[in-house]
Amino acid sequence: MLAEQRRQRLAAAMREAGIDHMVLYGNAWQGDYLRYGADFGILEGHGIAVVAADGVVELFLDSATEVERAELEAAQVQVHFAADIARAVGTRLDRAANDRIAAAPRRFVPRWLLEPERNFALADGTALLDQLLMHKTAGELAAIRRAARIADEAYGEFRRAVRPGRRQYEIVADIESHLRRRGCPDNFMIIGSGGKDVFGMTPPSERRIAAGDLVTTELTPAVEGYFAQICRTLVVGKASASQRRAFDVYVEALEAGIAAVRPGARAADVARAENDVFRKHGLGEYTTSQWTRVRGHGMGLFADSKPHILEDVNTVLESGMALIVHPNTYHPDAGYIVLGDALVVTDRGCEVLCRTPRELFEVAA
Repeated sequence: MLAEQRRQRLAAAMREAGIDHMVLYGNAWQGDYLRYGADFGILEGHGIAVVAADGVVELFLDSATEVERAELEAAQVQVHFAADIARAVGTRLDRAANDRIAAAPRRFVPRWLLEPERNFALADGTALLDQLLMHKTAGELAAIRRAARIADEAYGEFRRAVRPGRRQYEIVADIESHLRRRGCPDNFMIIGSGGKDVFGMTPPSERRIAAGDLVTTELTPAVEGYFAQICRTLVVGKASASQRRAFDVYVEALEAGIAAVRPGARAADVARAENDVFRKHGLGEYTTSQWTRVRGHGMGLFADSKPHILEDVNTVLESGMALIVHPNTYHPDAGYIVLGDALVVTDRGCEVLCRTPRELFEVAA
């Protein structure tokens, strides 16, 4: 149902923009543009979908394994295997050389397709797709709400899984097992553990959990391809006074960021509200790119989508957008701390989807 709704929205947007064909690129890291049009979550290699304004979709993949999976999972799409995906798509576009063709995200499309000697020209359709990806339908928001409920449950499992002596990958494996049992096949997750020597989160390593560690995670399960994220921090043992004082800054920053979310506000306003809390506490240095990447981001068919919550991003927030606000960064007295809630922009402000308390959890040491 959601896939058909997306195809209809895309076809309508193309017709309104006078676009006859849309070229959508995807790979294993960022596949949301491709999935929007082709309803295929790519895991390996490269994929390009050619979507016609009448709704017909052709999917070109350079992995034979992915072709087999696409033929089963994307039944409404014409699937093609091509070892040289650029030239296969080029041959297809030669037949539409007199039509108006756009690509999204154009900057990722194989360079060969953009060279001036091609018979066709690819306009930049990224902004059109971005608008569709950011502005969710009721059905898309329902999937994100379900994913957020699963994220809350999974964080409860995470707290139970963290014990001294366990390796990071063992904890993440427990969460993946829990999510699969819940019928959730996709989850983006990173983790951190330690003290002031830890400056961020990474994929799970063999590092063992130790008493006194701060253990952080971004946990991002998906329902029907739609991701929702939660960020939380816990302590193995009793939290120290300095850890609690540090964590209070993040609670204040998160609440300030959420309070700034409303229709008509800009992504920059939300980031500034979070960062101003750190500046007030003399921690402005830790809001810079040296210590942190974003203060939140969009959610949907990709775990880290537009708009990025930064002070130089002027995307206007509108009702129906799904975001996570997270003032995740390093604190000089405690180490790297994370705290973030998923939310939906509403007509009057926002609806917070995460139900896990905003507290510095403690687990037995």
